[in-house]
Amino acid sequence: MSEEVAVVGAGLAGLVAARRLADAGVDVRVYETRDSVGGRVRSRHRDGFVLDRGFQVLFTAYPAVRTELDLDALDLRGFSPGAVLCSTAEGTRAVLSDPLRDPGALVESVLNLEVPTSDKLRTLLLRQDLRSREESEFFQGSDESIRAYLDDWGFSESYVEKFVAPFYGGITLDRSLATSSQVFQYTFRTLSRGRIAVPADGMGAIAEQLADRARAAGVEIVRNEGVAAVEHDRGGGRTRGAGPVGFETTEASREADAVVVAADPRSARELTGVDTIPTEGKSSTTQFYSLPEHARVETGDKILLHTDGASPNVVVPLSEVAPEYAPDGRELLCATFLGEDALERDEESLAADTRAALSAWYPEQSFESLEPIHTDRLRFAQFAQPPGVFDDLPSVTAPSGSVYLAGDYTEWSSIQGAMESGQAAASAVLSAEPVGE
Repeated sequence: MSEEVAVVGAGLAGLVAARRLADAGVDVRVYETRDSVGGRVRSRHRDGFVLDRGFQVLFTAYPAVRTELDLDALDLRGFSPGAVLCSTAEGTRAVLSDPLRDPGALVESVLNLEVPTSDKLRTLLLRQDLRSREESEFFQGSDESIRAYLDDWGFSESYVEKFVAPFYGGITLDRSLATSSQVFQYTFRTLSRGRIAVPADGMGAIAEQLADRARAAGVEIVRNEGVAAVEHDRGGGRTRGAGPVGFETTEASREADAVVVAADPRSARELTGVDTIPTEGKSSTTQFYSLPEHARVETGDKILLHTDGASPNVVVPLSEVAPEYAPDGRELLCATFLGEDALERDEESLAADTRAALSAWYPEQSFESLEPIHTDRLRFAQFAQPPGVFDDLPSVTAPSGSVYLAGDYTEWSSIQGAMESGQAAASAVLSAEPVGE
């Protein structure tokens, strides 16, 4: 077993791997190029507002989330199940919820004429089918797009376009539903088993908790020191466990018995030479808005889905769900915009689209006071996940020698994938037998 391990990157995967290795008695040092931990899961606190890095939520039923996090300590604030279907063209909004988990919305959901009754019944059957499957049955076997999968189930075009397209457009950043159906199946089951929530102190609290648990186990987290190169044999000639592995940081030349590369996909590919690490990404633009408290948008703690347009794709009542996200007297909303075009649009243009949408959905209110306070433009928010992608992702042991990978790109693009990859990387390091033993 390796006695000293270096972890490149203090994102979720790297922090999970580091803590598990330290718990097993390994001396672990994490190198993070930024001043903060969390990778893509970070939060800023500005003028009393909590601004996550883009719109992010935690699925509480993810197995790795339940294993790696103390959910009670995160002081979670949960969204109500379901969503509000909002039409700009018709100026309407209608609740669609899960009557089994949200009985208070049963009447509204039954009376919702946007989705046929047959689709509502079919959704319950799909829910039952997916809940009955074992964890190991997902992300393997034949695959197809989400749209093709729903068509196979017999869902109507109305259901797909008005609910699934915007809702899963928010999850997969792909409103066309060309993403792998395996992502849909796994997340749909997860949603039926738990909640969508955010920590009261922002999504960054997840990474901070993982970092605190890692430090408590003995991990040293070195911030503001990135890793520029890792010794590896592109031909795969070095023997695993042979160690030590040399690597270059921005400060010095160093070595360790093993190196776990938990960097972003492009950096991990450069550091390890593993060309199966996916680097084609999906983009997302999230804009945050402040509103006076008297202009609060009442949603019943549900996400607003734009049924007939993608600008914005969804609007989220953040401070209605988590009052801690906004200072006294103010409300915080955010809207997400999909695609490359949104990355280039100016802030006021995006805000104008959000004001127009909200004005159509809530004609009784004025949104002239809606003020954009921050915009996140993420060119690589997650890696692309077309049908069949999971057959070609690298394993955590893909690099040669005593170098390992830890990142959602070894599993699937999600918090679950990142944490699960960190678990797998730690297990691989601990199970490697040094040469001569």
